[in-house]
Amino acid sequence: MDFNIDKSDTKLMDIDQIKTFLSVAANGSFVEAASRLYVTQSTVSTRIQRLEAYMGVVLFVRNRSGATLTLPGRRFLRHAKSLLVTLEQARHDIGLPSRYRTSITIGARIALWEALLLPEWIGIIRAQVPDVSIRSDIGFEEDLMRCLIEGSMDIGMMYTPQHSPGLQVEHIFDETLVLLTTDPNKPWPNDDYIYVDWGPGFYAQHSNSYPNLERPAQVVNIGWLAVQLILSNGGSGFLPIRIAEPLIKAKKLFHVPDSPQYKLAAYMVSQRDSDSIILQQVLNSLRSLAAIERQKNYC
Repeated sequence: MDFNIDKSDTKLMDIDQIKTFLSVAANGSFVEAASRLYVTQSTVSTRIQRLEAYMGVVLFVRNRSGATLTLPGRRFLRHAKSLLVTLEQARHDIGLPSRYRTSITIGARIALWEALLLPEWIGIIRAQVPDVSIRSDIGFEEDLMRCLIEGSMDIGMMYTPQHSPGLQVEHIFDETLVLLTTDPNKPWPNDDYIYVDWGPGFYAQHSNSYPNLERPAQVVNIGWLAVQLILSNGGSGFLPIRIAEPLIKAKKLFHVPDSPQYKLAAYMVSQRDSDSIILQQVLNSLRSLAAIERQKNYC
């Protein structure tokens, strides 16, 4: 490869170059990385070229199908993640008040924040490690995984994680999805049914139970939105019993008679080889809290 680039551009490695490298590696495409980073493809190419010039090696093999890591690229991948984590952590920690030792970023699907599940867990962790600053984020699996891969997030909780080198995926508990309606006397299925996209696992179970069901008139990708639509306009949908219980007790929602229940696995994703003692302490606390949640589901 020709590294004919202005030498002044190759003296420093910056955080944008590292983020771009990780995005291309995660997505296997310069075009997709540009879309994820909200920059032009030429910007992505320039950043990678400058990074390759700085490193003195070719990091990606470019072809029509995308971009794949070379052997040096694979070797650099682990270091890039560590560099980004260190830089992001340093930038954040510099602004932390002196009473905090460090900060942890936790992200999750909105359903896992609902019904006070994660808020209660965060409260417990704050009591256990009051000198740690915690940032809480909401996102979809794709965004959460990208942040975890890039190193800007420490812990992600989601339903359908991807497996990626350097990340560990742990099953924490199972949600129980039940079919609920505002009118238990109305025959089901009907045009008021709202399909909630809980991921491929739910899709497979749902298709097995209702192989001849037509595509519903309403489809949403967030359980919270389904609840709002159902309560506002009437209707039905599969919802986590953990979230729906207060509405069932208030007689705002009712079980659809003879309907199936599905299991929806929730997972915790974190850095596999992190040497942060604080992060390991938080992870162990979350594992203990997840074990309690599993016990509740079995009772």
